[in-house]
Amino acid sequence: MRSTTRYLAMGLASVMLAACSHKDKDAPLAFVPADTPYVVANLDVLDDSTRKALLAQADAQLPSQLAQIDAAADRLATKDPDAARLLRALRAEFNGKTVEGFAQSAGLDLKGYSAFYGLGMAPVLRFQLSDPAAFEAFIGRLETAYGKKLDVASAGKQSYRKYVSAESGAELILATVAKQAVVALLPANPSPAVLREALGLDRPQKSMQDDGRLAVLAKTKGYKKWLVGELNLTRALPLVFSGKDALIGAIMQAHAEAESAKTGEPVANQLQTSPACSTDAARIAARVPTISFGYTRLDARHQDGRMDIALADDISKAFAGLKVDLPGLGNTGKAPFDLSVALPVSNLRTFWLAQADAVTAKPFSCPALSDLNDSFTKLGPAMQKAAIPPFGDLLGVRIALDSLAPNANSSLPTFSGRLVLATSNPAGLLAMGQMMVPALAQLKPSSNGKPVALPPQMAAMLGQPAWVAMGDKALALGVGNGEEAKLADMLKEPGGSAGQMTRMHLNGAMYLSWVQLMQDKVDTFTAAASAMGKSEDSANDETNDAAARSKAQFAAMKLQAERIDSIDAEMHVDSHGMVITSQTVLK
Repeated sequence: MRSTTRYLAMGLASVMLAACSHKDKDAPLAFVPADTPYVVANLDVLDDSTRKALLAQADAQLPSQLAQIDAAADRLATKDPDAARLLRALRAEFNGKTVEGFAQSAGLDLKGYSAFYGLGMAPVLRFQLSDPAAFEAFIGRLETAYGKKLDVASAGKQSYRKYVSAESGAELILATVAKQAVVALLPANPSPAVLREALGLDRPQKSMQDDGRLAVLAKTKGYKKWLVGELNLTRALPLVFSGKDALIGAIMQAHAEAESAKTGEPVANQLQTSPACSTDAARIAARVPTISFGYTRLDARHQDGRMDIALADDISKAFAGLKVDLPGLGNTGKAPFDLSVALPVSNLRTFWLAQADAVTAKPFSCPALSDLNDSFTKLGPAMQKAAIPPFGDLLGVRIALDSLAPNANSSLPTFSGRLVLATSNPAGLLAMGQMMVPALAQLKPSSNGKPVALPPQMAAMLGQPAWVAMGDKALALGVGNGEEAKLADMLKEPGGSAGQMTRMHLNGAMYLSWVQLMQDKVDTFTAAASAMGKSEDSANDETNDAAARSKAQFAAMKLQAERIDSIDAEMHVDSHGMVITSQTVLK
């Protein structure tokens, strides 16, 4: 018996040791405080094939991202020229490189672990390095392109570089700590305690790795371990509104000093914060306590994600059991673009009236939230008006587009598709439309879904034939050849299940059409702006630069669209809150 007990104890000890050894004491999550207001991290690394596919996607998006960096640098050029130069130095590191090439040259470990989190509201990014020397060389190249060395400082024996922005009241720090890189935005001249914790010299009393919350969250919500994020509003909002967060306080101080220089308003007056702000912020956060997100499927062809928005019980209960009779909300859309949105006005009116009454009975006392009191005061009367038919009878709307193309003779595109308005009184909605548009008075659709052609003058306005059909709970409009044949079946499609609020389907071809239409609009506007400003060289140069950035962004968007087979999304409310899911299929 003793032998059996001894072997059992040894076996149990081995299991416990294995479990403990599985946790790397220097993993990025080991430095993240358990009470951080926000965190995004990977709990596992991607397999090689998926990593390769995601890098290809990142390369397709890279020109657009670089164009955005260029635009940001241009905006900063006059207000903060040093920051603009630093951004351009970073931008230059990507010249002629893929994302993977940049990562290798900077010593970043694409097969490693990383975490983005807050020390209070101050953001910290910690990621593993494959080559610390390469990362140091990368910082050196940044300094060369920037035109001067970054300030070097130290905390104990740990050195770091920093860039201080007097305008924002914050400083950016960069450090190599063992085989990890640390990038953090801290208040200018941070306290030694904040600096040491950001660098990882002092560990939090309890870390995210210790409490395992992200792992539990991933298991509960079905997130894969490759990326899990959480925003805790019960922590974040009081920090933002109380004035007690170090970074927020430093930013407010810098803004107040700049404002004082312009207007003479004493800085102390501007920085006064009511004690009620923390209480009011906590009150708001209690309505939406947390937001979490993660991938639910990720491979070479699929990118599925989920976002969970926790809601107060009364909000969830108001919508979790609600079934909306919007035809098609219960089906996955088949049209190239198919969007169904539940808008049960009667239920929404009841809910928002209750919210308005609650704020009226107990207004927010924080001066920064006074606008909310005004908004809710106006909301009550607006919701009362929402009861007036036919708007008060509305249940939802569905838009299904079958084609979308530029129109050489009009600023509006040519399209074909269907519009469904779900309502508890479709005949009343039609009657209202006939009162507003007398040409519709001759329409007499029955409730069997049989389409009736719009009068010739209405079809002429649309530039193509159109039909109206009516069902028991909806009115439908079809525009374009052949659309009339789809209306009757569309009106018979199932409504939403309990709590279902939104559904969308978009295929890659339609996405590409959208991108092309947006580009055409921007090109037309840019050409007009260039023609107007051609007499002024400086204005014309700015227009040309903007056009070049726009061209790069749209080129990247087109490359991305060409890789997409379809995108589907759905939103519903359950007993815990709002759930938003998406599924992207790549070609």
